[in-house]
Amino acid sequence: MKIKNAKFLTSSPNLELCPDVDIPEFALLGRSNVGKSSFINTLVNQSKLAKTSNTPGKTRLINLFEIQTDTKPFILADLPGYGFAKVSKKEQESWQKNLEKYLLKRKNIVSTIQFIDARHDIQKNDFQMQQWLKYNNIPCFNVLTKCDYISKNEISKKISIIKKEFQNDAIPFSSKEKQYIAEILNKISNLI
Repeated sequence: MKIKNAKFLTSSPNLELCPDVDIPEFALLGRSNVGKSSFINTLVNQSKLAKTSNTPGKTRLINLFEIQTDTKPFILADLPGYGFAKVSKKEQESWQKNLEKYLLKRKNIVSTIQFIDARHDIQKNDFQMQQWLKYNNIPCFNVLTKCDYISKNEISKKISIIKKEFQNDAIPFSSKEKQYIAEILNKISNLI
């Protein structure tokens, strides 16, 4: 699969205001500042398609991107990050409610992609998200971000841990080195 074009569709605060599209969709999940926006930009080879920030919690809306390929189009839904964010408890609870509703009711989600920062141990809220996905029978595979900061040996160990703990495929990724893009596109292609 080769990406031909990518465009931003819309930002929406909740499921009800998202456009009804009949294209396979992948919902991107992860802690605040795990690198979801950088992942989108690297995957589609556009440096400014998704807004990136060093401040956790900048993604506060559901951001939809339509990706055209040489085979089938698909949607990437960049969802607000979970975990640390400089927002009120009330706003975090609102995000959580909207996130759950989106994942449970959005009809065209083929799979979620949960992002884990390779530099750290798997965090408690990563485990909680994974348990919630399994409980609700929502498909998922994992992407291990920021792999350019650790050794290949460490990457292998982290992948083994994710496979054991989550029983998911885990694909390493580096936006800085632009590595593993083909493996991720191959996984997406196999799912659609």
